[in-house]
Amino acid sequence: MTVSPELTDRGYAVLPKLLDPAACAALRAVFDDDAAFRKTVDMEPLGFGRGVYRYFAAPLPARVAALRAELYAALAPVANDWAERLGEPPSYPATLDAFLARCAAHGQMRPTPLLLRYRAGDRNALHQDRYGEVAFPLQATVLLSAPAEFAGGEFILVEQRPRRQSLPHVVPLGLGDAVVFPNAARPVQGSRGWSRTLFRHGVAEVRSGERVTLGLIFHDAR
Repeated sequence: MTVSPELTDRGYAVLPKLLDPAACAALRAVFDDDAAFRKTVDMEPLGFGRGVYRYFAAPLPARVAALRAELYAALAPVANDWAERLGEPPSYPATLDAFLARCAAHGQMRPTPLLLRYRAGDRNALHQDRYGEVAFPLQATVLLSAPAEFAGGEFILVEQRPRRQSLPHVVPLGLGDAVVFPNAARPVQGSRGWSRTLFRHGVAEVRSGERVTLGLIFHDAR
């Protein structure tokens, strides 16, 4: 798997057609299978927005586990490069299994990949997905619904830049496309060397239809 240089240049990148339409449909169908999930979250009572997301139980579905491992392996060199630019040790191992062993050593053993379903009026407030002491600096979201099946629901990134106003990014996605983006921060080159900008992500209000996505977070949770 090849990751676009835009990931470092812009802070995020789109991976076109990461999943084919059949795989997207199969994952959408899993949403209503209670046995596949360890936790369901209704966002509105918690002030997170509106809509429902569900964390997969272990073991993950085979396609989700394979995609998570493959994408981690492609992103680990980027994560190490970013760490060096920010003056941190390049400490991310080459394989997801090795990284998850580190999570487990810190008590983070609950899987974090999830499905999110939005219907008319639903949205997701700006946030970061950090679940413990160990965190991988990148994550991905895959659109499982065809854009013609819903209106609104744009994927949004907001980048908080040092001594400058925040910069919004609206990322268009097609069926099966993934967006890879910072879990919390990325390095940027400035006149005084490397500094970090902070990222949060969310989803604009869905005006009609249904929007389902797969979230791939590489660190596990406590």
